[in-house]
Amino acid sequence: MKPPTAKKVLIIDDEYDLCFLLKSYLRTKNFDVDIANTLSAGIAKINNNEPDIVFLDNNLPDGSGWDKAAEILGNHPGLQMNLITGGSQAKPPLQITQNVNIIEKPLSLFEIDKAVA
Repeated sequence: MKPPTAKKVLIIDDEYDLCFLLKSYLRTKNFDVDIANTLSAGIAKINNNEPDIVFLDNNLPDGSGWDKAAEILGNHPGLQMNLITGGSQAKPPLQITQNVNIIEKPLSLFEIDKAVA
């Protein structure tokens, strides 16, 4: 019997240490993990690689990730979107639904596990 294909995770965040730690943790959970450090690179990777799960930071060097979240979800409706915030940011311009979560920094492993479950 063929083993199941690992779910693909994309982390879009400009904090290199956070990306490295999150990628390392998720790989131990058998996820296929990719990283983008800008919004434009992240959107390109979503369109080209079609991940199952995205962690999207709000404040990126080339724009607000949250401002693009609704558009991304409109183009990829099955995507699990995890919006990352440094805290005290306004509610994102989209409905929080079953496939959209908000996770505040500092990230906890409990929250990460819930986000990829």
